[in-house]
Amino acid sequence: MKGPPLAADVQLSALITGACYGLYHQSSITAQTHKAKVDREFQHQASLITQAKAEFKKKNMPPESITKGGEVISDPNDPKFDLEGYLTAVMGEKAK
Repeated sequence: MKGPPLAADVQLSALITGACYGLYHQSSITAQTHKAKVDREFQHQASLITQAKAEFKKKNMPPESITKGGEVISDPNDPKFDLEGYLTAVMGEKAK
């Protein structure tokens, strides 16, 4: 014997509602995962750019404007003082 038609309608409605909720929930999880992946890739690229800028600055800094310890000569009375190198170093520190 079959149950009353109202019970069958309620069961069918619950099944369809559950399936729709499952699809919605799965799509939201997938979207969060994709966004997290894109954010990780962006952070990785940003760190690579920062490293490349630092290497470029080290490579293109005039050698006479750097002391043996790697510091830029900031004393204007020093004969090896390089204003451009000093300003580049100061601007690099402000950018951080």
